[in-house]
Amino acid sequence: MTNILDLVGRIFISLVFLLSGINKIGNYEGTIGWMESLGMPGIFLIPAIILEIGAPILIMIGYKVKISAALLSLFCIATAIIFHTDFSNQMQFVSFMKNIALAGGFLFLVINETKEFSLERKLGK
Repeated sequence: MTNILDLVGRIFISLVFLLSGINKIGNYEGTIGWMESLGMPGIFLIPAIILEIGAPILIMIGYKVKISAALLSLFCIATAIIFHTDFSNQMQFVSFMKNIALAGGFLFLVINETKEFSLERKLGK
């Protein structure tokens, strides 16, 4: 049961970012406009998309999980600080806290080994 829950947990926490990265591709110009309206250069969208698609896939398959989870944890903290600090807006506060909570979840992946349903285990690490 632990192996299944580990896999399901990795999939659940990763899906948010995988779908977000795909959505950013589909709404590329709109996302750049939103980022730039908040003072963030649009060129940063490309690495964000790569991270939001690549790292979740690696976490889901269980390969380079610690590195991928650490990067996504830092990404969550950075995006919370850059994009979600207007606490006069309740939704901004909720988004800030969601990002911090996700960062914490990724830190659990950093400190814990993947279980049996992972590519790292199959390859013998």
